[in-house]
Amino acid sequence: MTWTRSRPRLDKDNRAFWTGGAEGKLNIAKCGDCGGFIHPPREICRFCLSENVAPHAVAGTGVVDTYTVNYQAWAKDMDVPFVIARVKLDDAPGVYLTTNIVNCPVDAVDIDDPVRVVFDEQDGVWFPLFEKAG
Repeated sequence: MTWTRSRPRLDKDNRAFWTGGAEGKLNIAKCGDCGGFIHPPREICRFCLSENVAPHAVAGTGVVDTYTVNYQAWAKDMDVPFVIARVKLDDAPGVYLTTNIVNCPVDAVDIDDPVRVVFDEQDGVWFPLFEKAG
Protein backbone atom coordinates (compact mmCIF):
# COMPACT_ATOMS: atom_id res chain seq x y z
CA MET A 1 0.00 0.00 0.00
CA THR A 2 1.27 3.47 -0.85
CA TRP A 3 1.31 6.08 1.86
CA THR A 4 -0.95 9.03 1.11
CA ARG A 5 1.07 12.18 1.72
CA SER A 6 -0.42 15.35 3.17
CA ARG A 7 -1.61 17.43 0.24
CA PRO A 8 -0.21 20.97 0.09
CA ARG A 9 -2.64 23.79 -0.57
CA LEU A 10 -1.91 25.00 -4.09
CA ASP A 11 -1.77 28.74 -4.78
CA LYS A 12 -0.41 31.02 -7.51
CA ASP A 13 3.04 31.05 -5.91
CA ASN A 14 3.58 27.32 -5.40
CA ARG A 15 1.48 25.68 -8.14
CA ALA A 16 4.39 25.40 -10.60
CA PHE A 17 6.53 23.68 -7.96
CA TRP A 18 3.90 21.09 -7.00
CA THR A 19 2.60 20.39 -10.52
CA GLY A 20 5.76 20.68 -12.63
CA GLY A 21 6.32 16.96 -12.30
CA ALA A 22 3.44 16.39 -14.73
CA GLU A 23 5.87 17.60 -17.40
CA GLY A 24 8.91 16.06 -15.72
CA LYS A 25 10.08 19.48 -14.51
CA LEU A 26 11.34 20.55 -11.13
CA ASN A 27 10.32 24.21 -11.06
CA ILE A 28 12.06 26.52 -8.62
CA ALA A 29 11.10 30.20 -8.36
CA LYS A 30 13.77 32.50 -9.77
CA CYS A 31 14.10 36.28 -9.72
CA GLY A 32 14.26 37.82 -13.18
CA ASP A 33 16.18 40.83 -11.86
CA CYS A 34 18.93 39.48 -9.58
CA GLY A 35 18.85 35.81 -10.65
CA GLY A 36 18.38 34.49 -7.14
CA PHE A 37 16.48 31.27 -6.55
CA ILE A 38 13.70 31.37 -3.98
CA HIS A 39 12.38 28.31 -2.17
CA PRO A 40 9.76 27.92 -0.85
CA PRO A 41 8.26 29.85 -3.77
CA ARG A 42 7.18 33.42 -3.05
CA GLU A 43 5.91 36.30 -5.15
CA ILE A 44 8.70 38.62 -3.98
CA CYS A 45 12.44 37.96 -4.26
CA ARG A 46 13.99 37.50 -0.84
CA PHE A 47 17.28 38.96 -2.11
CA CYS A 48 16.28 42.17 -3.95
CA LEU A 49 12.53 42.44 -3.20
CA SER A 50 11.68 42.39 -6.91
CA GLU A 51 8.25 41.15 -7.96
CA ASN A 52 9.79 39.82 -11.21
CA VAL A 53 9.74 36.21 -9.98
CA ALA A 54 8.73 33.22 -12.10
CA PRO A 55 9.12 29.42 -12.09
CA HIS A 56 12.34 28.13 -13.64
CA ALA A 57 12.90 24.48 -14.54
CA VAL A 58 16.16 23.26 -12.99
CA ALA A 59 18.04 20.08 -13.87
CA GLY A 60 16.64 18.12 -10.93
CA THR A 61 20.05 16.89 -9.85
CA GLY A 62 21.88 17.47 -6.61
CA VAL A 63 23.66 15.88 -3.68
CA VAL A 64 22.52 14.60 -0.31
CA ASP A 65 23.45 17.37 2.13
CA THR A 66 22.25 15.48 5.20
CA TYR A 67 19.76 12.74 6.01
CA THR A 68 18.14 10.57 8.64
CA VAL A 69 16.41 7.21 8.55
CA ASN A 70 12.85 7.08 9.87
CA TYR A 71 11.79 3.80 11.50
CA GLN A 72 8.47 5.00 12.94
CA ALA A 73 5.29 4.32 10.95
CA TRP A 74 3.42 7.58 11.50
CA ALA A 75 0.43 6.32 9.51
CA LYS A 76 -0.98 2.80 9.15
CA ASP A 77 -0.17 2.68 5.42
CA MET A 78 3.39 4.06 5.77
CA ASP A 79 6.19 1.66 4.84
CA VAL A 80 9.27 1.93 7.05
CA PRO A 81 12.17 2.42 7.20
CA PHE A 82 12.67 5.32 4.77
CA VAL A 83 15.16 8.13 4.26
CA ILE A 84 14.36 11.78 4.91
CA ALA A 85 17.04 13.92 3.31
CA ARG A 86 17.98 17.48 2.60
CA VAL A 87 19.13 17.73 -1.03
CA LYS A 88 21.30 20.57 -2.29
CA LEU A 89 20.35 21.31 -5.90
CA ASP A 90 23.21 21.51 -8.43
CA ASP A 91 21.97 24.48 -10.43
CA ALA A 92 19.95 26.49 -7.91
CA PRO A 93 22.48 27.98 -5.49
CA GLY A 94 21.20 28.18 -1.94
CA VAL A 95 18.20 25.91 -2.54
CA TYR A 96 17.83 22.80 -0.39
CA LEU A 97 14.80 20.52 -0.63
CA THR A 98 13.62 18.33 2.24
CA THR A 99 12.55 15.13 0.56
CA ASN A 100 12.83 11.35 0.54
CA ILE A 101 15.53 9.24 -1.11
CA VAL A 102 13.76 6.35 -2.84
CA ASN A 103 14.48 3.26 -4.95
CA CYS A 104 17.43 2.04 -2.86
CA PRO A 105 18.01 0.43 0.55
CA VAL A 106 18.17 2.97 3.39
CA ASP A 107 21.71 1.89 4.27
CA ALA A 108 22.87 2.71 0.73
CA VAL A 109 22.37 6.47 1.27
CA ASP A 110 25.21 8.70 2.40
CA ILE A 111 26.13 12.38 2.55
CA ASP A 112 27.33 13.80 -0.79
CA ASP A 113 25.66 11.03 -2.81
CA PRO A 114 24.60 12.40 -6.21
CA VAL A 115 20.83 12.18 -6.71
CA ARG A 116 18.22 13.03 -9.32
CA VAL A 117 14.57 13.92 -9.02
CA VAL A 118 11.70 11.50 -9.56
CA PHE A 119 8.08 12.38 -8.95
CA ASP A 120 5.36 10.69 -6.92
CA GLU A 121 1.97 11.88 -8.18
CA GLN A 122 -0.88 11.82 -5.71
CA ASP A 123 -4.19 13.58 -6.32
CA GLY A 124 -2.79 16.06 -8.85
CA VAL A 125 0.33 16.92 -6.84
CA TRP A 126 3.74 15.72 -8.02
CA PHE A 127 5.92 15.31 -4.93
CA PRO A 128 9.61 15.71 -5.83
CA LEU A 129 11.53 12.75 -4.43
CA PHE A 130 15.10 11.80 -5.26
CA GLU A 131 16.93 8.61 -6.18
CA LYS A 132 20.63 7.91 -6.34
CA ALA A 133 22.24 8.84 -9.63
CA GLY A 134 24.93 6.76 -11.17
